[in-house]
Amino acid sequence: MLAGGGADQVVVVDNGSSDDSAAVLRRELPGVTIVERTTNGGFAAGANAGIRHADADVVVLLNNDAVPAPGFVSALRQHLGRAGADVAAVTGRIVLAGRWARLPADAPADPDRRELRDHDGIRWTPSDGGDTRLNSTGVRVDRVGNGMDRDWLAPSDRAADVEVFGFSGGASALRRTALDDVGLLDESLFMYYEDTELAWRLRRRGWRVEHAADAVVEHDHSASSGVASDLFVFRNARNRLVVALWHAGWPTVLRAAARTGVRGLRGLVSPGTRREARLVLAAFADVAGHLPRHLVRRAHEAHRASVPRRSVDPGA
Repeated sequence: MLAGGGADQVVVVDNGSSDDSAAVLRRELPGVTIVERTTNGGFAAGANAGIRHADADVVVLLNNDAVPAPGFVSALRQHLGRAGADVAAVTGRIVLAGRWARLPADAPADPDRRELRDHDGIRWTPSDGGDTRLNSTGVRVDRVGNGMDRDWLAPSDRAADVEVFGFSGGASALRRTALDDVGLLDESLFMYYEDTELAWRLRRRGWRVEHAADAVVEHDHSASSGVASDLFVFRNARNRLVVALWHAGWPTVLRAAARTGVRGLRGLVSPGTRREARLVLAAFADVAGHLPRHLVRRAHEAHRASVPRRSVDPGA
């Protein structure tokens, strides 16, 4: 995390590590503010700890598995300085680390091969003969409540619109006045969708998000958790439904619930997807079991919003 203002301040959050990371950082980077958390509270808790220790009017978030290109921070800050006063956040251009090649549709599954799927279901794998692909140019939300990386696995030189629904928490700049208005990242989400949820709150208070194409980072996607891990599958399914329930219109909520339930039940039929299906159904059950609490949160968000839900919800 980097904080911008009169003078730059770098804040590194050690989010409950069990090794000597904090000691190494203090020794190697004496001018950096090190914040140690005794437990791993997830991405939101770690980022919030850094934000609270940063004394600046602009806060730049950067993931531990992302490497910024030269000029990354200045590009974000200059964009935000030129933007309208209603722009709360600027999201960078995130490029996937390495080179990627498209797998043939009939390529057999290989548990030892790393794969990513694009929004059309096409599989991609690391390859020296491949090309560079995009991870994100911001976050978009579809009509069933999915928060997803815009331009995921698109060619790295694709041009993207400046206006975007939300920012990526792994490479973005946020205006302190906007955070003071709506609050920080929601720590109950632990990991995944916390940036999308904050974008919902910002937009429902009249703030906007823009994309800066010249603020570039290289990202080792899901290096911390893995896209097939239990944590990833459960938290993505749960938080997708929770965020829709808190913020989206009822048609979007119902579509999100139906999609989650059908995905879980359908996955039970095939031996190869039963583990994932059980995790998805567990996520559905978790949300249903805490429904009264989520409805209270929905009412709270509606009360403090200044922009109608239907004006923000992409699925409306």
